[in-house]
Amino acid sequence: MTSQYSRSEHGRGPFAFIARIGETLLPMWLLLLIQRIAIASIFFLSGRTKVEGLFMVTDSAFELFRSEYKLPLISPEAAAYIAAAAEHIFPILLVLGLLTRLSALALLGMTLIIEIFVYPDAWATHLSWAGLLLPLIAFGGGKLSLDRLFGID
Repeated sequence: MTSQYSRSEHGRGPFAFIARIGETLLPMWLLLLIQRIAIASIFFLSGRTKVEGLFMVTDSAFELFRSEYKLPLISPEAAAYIAAAAEHIFPILLVLGLLTRLSALALLGMTLIIEIFVYPDAWATHLSWAGLLLPLIAFGGGKLSLDRLFGID
């Protein structure tokens, strides 16, 4: 993906020079890769706290969904399984750059649920997560992704 700005639009002077260096050292594919890995690590590590071994949801995870993470319209047990699965599957897909837009959208939905129903005072954290996820939804996984390799971006 090329920058939305052509080099001639930068003008002259020190800020234009910095912009040109930034574009050269930080191409879009690298920024998207870093975003994919950064947000994937947040959710994957959270998912690992909910399971033992490869994928056995823990009693403490069920208890969290009964007490602290109470969600409407879904049982705590179902919510624990869904969250643990989502926090493993979608981050792995993001790191691979496979189904990037779908995975980022799913994690954005999860972020919104956490913000609205679980930790509404953590809006700054959730906003930073959204800041990582929204460009992935808009631009996909970038050049270094399986989406690009398979032509599904």
